[in-house]
Amino acid sequence: MSAPPIAPGARASATFRILPPGMYAGRSHVVLERAFKVYRRGWMLIFSGFFEPLFYLFSLGTGLHNLVGTVTGPGGHELSYTAFIAPALLASSAMNGAIYDSTMNVFFKMKYGKLYDAMLATSLGPLDVAVGEIGWALIRGGLYSAGFMIVMVAMGLTASWWAAAMLPAALLIAFAFGAVGMAVTTYMKTFQDLDMVQVAVLPMFLFSGTFYNLHVYPTWLRIIVECLPLNHGIELLRALNAGVLDWSMLGHLAYFAVMAAVGVAVTAKRLDKLLLR
Repeated sequence: MSAPPIAPGARASATFRILPPGMYAGRSHVVLERAFKVYRRGWMLIFSGFFEPLFYLFSLGTGLHNLVGTVTGPGGHELSYTAFIAPALLASSAMNGAIYDSTMNVFFKMKYGKLYDAMLATSLGPLDVAVGEIGWALIRGGLYSAGFMIVMVAMGLTASWWAAAMLPAALLIAFAFGAVGMAVTTYMKTFQDLDMVQVAVLPMFLFSGTFYNLHVYPTWLRIIVECLPLNHGIELLRALNAGVLDWSMLGHLAYFAVMAAVGVAVTAKRLDKLLLR
């Protein structure tokens, strides 16, 4: 005899029993709804960040393409330089969209707008706020990624049907960066602390293998760079675009899943400590 199906409400109740009382009310969609209403008249503010990796693609891909020629990609395949950097810039696009929304915007909402104080004065819990805000950062990163993928397809830079899997992979990258970005933001005390975001993101963008293979580095430096999250995203998307699949891709996916889970958990705990205790 098969077990009776579990109603969605029963699953939600089981979740509520696992979490501490007041942590989660199952209403994170309200935070998302608010973000949509706020940005419905300011979509240009969101899309302005989309163009940065696109400009890199046009300038470096066009300008250096004839100088560099072909580059060895995943599986030893020879790729044009533009096709080599395009998946890496897609990973960067997902990172940028998520990290800037989950750091700068969240900081001003938390420190100056006192938005989360108001939210937590309602039935919402810290986990609702964390999931809602990180979900919005995910949507922003996803919009950047989808737009960038359309450009890649239009320019003929996708090398296999597996390239279609780059979009969900980019969403996972955006979710992980958004979760960690918001967790880090809860520790910031002044506006100047936001400069550290750029200090971390810019070198990671430039040196994580976005524009060249990591074999140009000495071994010790290559090992350090291979531990950086953006390098995992670049390797994952580059392999998907080339259609070269192996078990290391599961490692990349697990890396971002752990990163996202830790980010959400730390964010919820910090909001609870900062605003409710």
